[in-house]
Amino acid sequence: MTTAPTRTVDGVELPAAGSWKIDPGHTEVGFVGRHFMLTKVRGRFTGVDATLVIGERPEDSKVTAIIDVASVDSGDATRDEHLRSADLFDVEKYPKATFVSTSVTWDGKAGTLVGDLTIKDVTRPVTLVVDYLGYARDPWGNDRTVFSAHGKVNREDWGLTWNMVLETGGILVSKEIELSLDFEAIRES
Repeated sequence: MTTAPTRTVDGVELPAAGSWKIDPGHTEVGFVGRHFMLTKVRGRFTGVDATLVIGERPEDSKVTAIIDVASVDSGDATRDEHLRSADLFDVEKYPKATFVSTSVTWDGKAGTLVGDLTIKDVTRPVTLVVDYLGYARDPWGNDRTVFSAHGKVNREDWGLTWNMVLETGGILVSKEIELSLDFEAIRES
């Protein structure tokens, strides 16, 4: 017997309870910082391995993710090498970052996901606002669920403190980083 890929919770269609594996080819873990405190500089991590366990009650859901920090891609090879260096992510010493959820609140098709983000062996809580975007069945018969999430962090909380003071005042790279995640997950049998 095959169970339906979605269900109705409080009048809203949500993914079925169970385990869903992130499809890295259709997932983006992105970030935006400011250069000269003005220009938005975007980047992403292309190496992401994550699992969602959707609970019978949405608030019982869990997320675990491992991010290959060396997969950082900002569209500029020189900047990417600097991001990987000991000045910032120090990927030689700390090749992975992790996220493990600690709580979920849910209302309709949106919620808040709180979890522990570990970068460079420093663990801090992060809050993400999550939106459920829907469900699709791909041409190969896989059930897919789609979410987006966003939040803000202070990169210095994880020891990512490299910066330069500008002659005109201010700093070269913003401390505040916007996080933006878009992901598809495939239901596991």
